[in-house]
Amino acid sequence: MTLVFHPETQGATRRRLPSREEIPDPYKWNVQDIYANDADWEADFQRVEAWLPELDEYRGRLAESATVLLGCLQLRDRIEEVLGRLYLYAGLRSDEDSRVSHYQAMRDRVMALSVKANERMAFIQPEILAIPEDKLWQMLEESPELRVYRHHLEDLLRMKDHVLPPEQERLLAMAGEVAQGPYHIFNMFNNADIRFPSIRDENGQEIEVTKGRFQKLLESRDRRVRQDAFDAFYGTYENWLNTLAATLSTSIKRDIFYARARKYQSALEAALHADNIPLQVYENVVRTINENLAPLHRYIEFRRQRLQLDAVAPWDLFVPLVEATHFDFSYEEAIDLITEALQPLGETYQAVLQRGFKEGWIDVFENQGKRAGAYSWSTYGVHPFILLNYNRTLNDVFTIAHEMGHALHSFFTQQKQPFIYSHYTIFVAEVASTLNEALLMEHLLNKTTDPEKKLYLLNEYADQIRGTVYIQTLFAEFEKTIHEKVEAGEALTAELLSALKEELYTRYFGPAFRMHPRYRINWCRIPHFYYNFYVYKYVTGYAAATALAQRILSGEPGAREAYLDFLSRGNSDYSLNLLRQAGVDMTSPEPIQATTRLLDRLVQEMETIVNTHTI
Repeated sequence: MTLVFHPETQGATRRRLPSREEIPDPYKWNVQDIYANDADWEADFQRVEAWLPELDEYRGRLAESATVLLGCLQLRDRIEEVLGRLYLYAGLRSDEDSRVSHYQAMRDRVMALSVKANERMAFIQPEILAIPEDKLWQMLEESPELRVYRHHLEDLLRMKDHVLPPEQERLLAMAGEVAQGPYHIFNMFNNADIRFPSIRDENGQEIEVTKGRFQKLLESRDRRVRQDAFDAFYGTYENWLNTLAATLSTSIKRDIFYARARKYQSALEAALHADNIPLQVYENVVRTINENLAPLHRYIEFRRQRLQLDAVAPWDLFVPLVEATHFDFSYEEAIDLITEALQPLGETYQAVLQRGFKEGWIDVFENQGKRAGAYSWSTYGVHPFILLNYNRTLNDVFTIAHEMGHALHSFFTQQKQPFIYSHYTIFVAEVASTLNEALLMEHLLNKTTDPEKKLYLLNEYADQIRGTVYIQTLFAEFEKTIHEKVEAGEALTAELLSALKEELYTRYFGPAFRMHPRYRINWCRIPHFYYNFYVYKYVTGYAAATALAQRILSGEPGAREAYLDFLSRGNSDYSLNLLRQAGVDMTSPEPIQATTRLLDRLVQEMETIVNTHTI
């Protein structure tokens, strides 16, 4: 395909971000697929407001009959389904340009409405739990429609010891909007307010550092550019350390408050219990990686030797170990490559993949005020949406494959499941995305025999494992530690957080790495630390995805069918069960150990290429 538009080629002499209006429509998501306009959004908002009083008609009556219980659950689902669309529309509009206060206000309004809805619905769980179990199962036998909720009700009964009396549940629900404060304050600071200075690029031209450009600047072959970008980026965050420490500390205290209110022993136990994940799974991730740091140390040492450095600095961690300008991809080229790589998933998967590329699912390029990073966001009753800040790198191509994995997981689930089971757990959320990345990498490695290109790809593969397995485990250990410190009564100061990060990076990266004082503050810019024990799931997801990808690529009978079935199951069963049925057991350390062995093999292959070729 021919490149039609790219911000870096349109008006390149000005080297500034385009405005939203300058980007052609084919590269923007089509939010009109949710609501044609703000007025339609407003109509649905008022519709939900009108439904809320209907919930009161069920209060105190859920044990009366299967009909009453079913009616209440269906009304709750209808409210939550429309709230999802309201929040999606306002959120996407706000993320297009976070400086537009109108959509920030809409986002705030729907969040407030969601809190009101949760207050109104707070009686439902306690009342269901008050129904004798034999009577509850009898009600399901009486009503085929209610029978759909069996797993949902079983899961609710599992949570029985941690569900509070109705009035206490109502109070917790009322606090929901305030509880989201730390994250939203951080989000507005990190996406709307913070600004970075300009630096000189490799050609001496002035270029503004942005979060979207930062990664590409760190991949520069010019070490001076890398260090300047690092200093511009972290030097700006450094000015806000105490504020950001207070924001993160408040978020941690929120997690602990809710855990204690619901009678859990720790915030970690509370976070894992929601997905029915044993504590041992989290502890196994941290322990297994700490017992297998040698492959990462070997990789950092190889990087040091390859770059001919005394020690690897933080700004040396992402530069490719071989110059590879041939891996500069237009967006259209990226789409073609991903389409080829995902062929092993079959025609059904491919058909939906092409819909995603062609039918307004994706917002492609960075613009002024746009939220940084990338995500897939889906809600019931409308196709998924993907935010990108595409900048032509190989990493950006992998990001597309990753987010399309999320999107198609949501699409297939919502096709097959009722609303109640349409929200797959976070524990399995990274499997579909990471499996796509694994297929893409295998495709790229199989396509080339050129040793220079091969080295580049092996380097990228090693960096994926470093970033998704080792670094996310480092983050998981950091998150576990800071929660434990607050639970023990310690204060999370900026210095404590930075000292902990320094110790972790030094231990994980090994003797070839040299810490820099500004890299100690890396904690202050990571949004995932506000997500309540999210990051370990990247590790388990990567290990599971790698195992499933190998089953599919090897042509194992039934492997693809089992995987596609997994994509359509949502949360209709527990996460560990779904993965077992797909073909991988995440209660075992073996998938994680296998991934560390893979990194060791990749480094060995890179060493062999360097020793046998002049590159």
